[in-house]
Amino acid sequence: MAAVLHTCMEAQARVLSSMLAGSCGLRRGLAFPPSRVPRSVSTSCLPDAVWEEGTEKKFPRWKPICLYHTQGKCALMSDHLHMEKFNHNLLENLQVDASWDLVQQGFDHFLVLDLEGKVEILEFPVVVIDAKTAGFVDAFHRFVRPCRMGEQRVNEYIEGKYGKIGVDRVWHDTAIPFIDVLQEFENWMTVHNFLSRDGSLNRAAFVTCGNWDVKTKIPQQCHDSGVKLPRYFMEWINLKDIYLNFYKRKATGMKTMLRELGIPLVGNHHLGIDDAKNIATVLQRMLSDGAAPSITARRISSSEVEFLFKNRIR
Repeated sequence: MAAVLHTCMEAQARVLSSMLAGSCGLRRGLAFPPSRVPRSVSTSCLPDAVWEEGTEKKFPRWKPICLYHTQGKCALMSDHLHMEKFNHNLLENLQVDASWDLVQQGFDHFLVLDLEGKVEILEFPVVVIDAKTAGFVDAFHRFVRPCRMGEQRVNEYIEGKYGKIGVDRVWHDTAIPFIDVLQEFENWMTVHNFLSRDGSLNRAAFVTCGNWDVKTKIPQQCHDSGVKLPRYFMEWINLKDIYLNFYKRKATGMKTMLRELGIPLVGNHHLGIDDAKNIATVLQRMLSDGAAPSITARRISSSEVEFLFKNRIR
């Protein structure tokens, strides 16, 4: 047990040193629909140790998320030093403002999904937002172990992807096969009543930043892992298309949307759980501005997808 704790502390110390650079300064944008008055960014989204100039107010200190904790494997919850260095509260940066005037939604929940891994899926994070209140509900996060790659290739793959941000050790400690990730994900969705009896989503929708995650990567990984494509992955909301049609302005990616909306990017870009949280903050902001996201793409066969918006990001 002592060896396990030592490995956990050593790995998470590496995460801390590399992730502290992940917070960025506040950038204010000008994007808002004509009928709405723009707001300043909520202080709950501000990064580590930001001081408001000319005042004595200090905003909450940003800390990197404990990546063992997000997967239910943190063994140091009683260690004071560890708890001081790492955030164990996924709600942080996703608080809502009671003054937001939200419009009626066609869903109960939005499941913000942002996969990582080009050859095979390496990370599977989902952040859930309540469609009626825009509040954070829960999150699911797993690192995924490739099924068709040799050990040396996997090590090179992980070093190239996660080594530069210092979370490669966490990945090696926690990654499980995609088939097991799917089973755990379905169990988690069942607990939250996100699944209907027929296997589709129950008044919920996946929200992605682009079509690649659900259109391309999920089916590829299911094929590689010998798993039938689940019915709940048959349709999704591409937030880029919603952004284009709501604000009447094209945004090529998450960082563009954050910048235009004046929301700071928190954490490490291309660390899936951080990206999912940042995309969720964009979604929250759009909901507060009056957006009502709807399905933008639907799979009509194993190889054909129907895109439902005339104006969309290609």
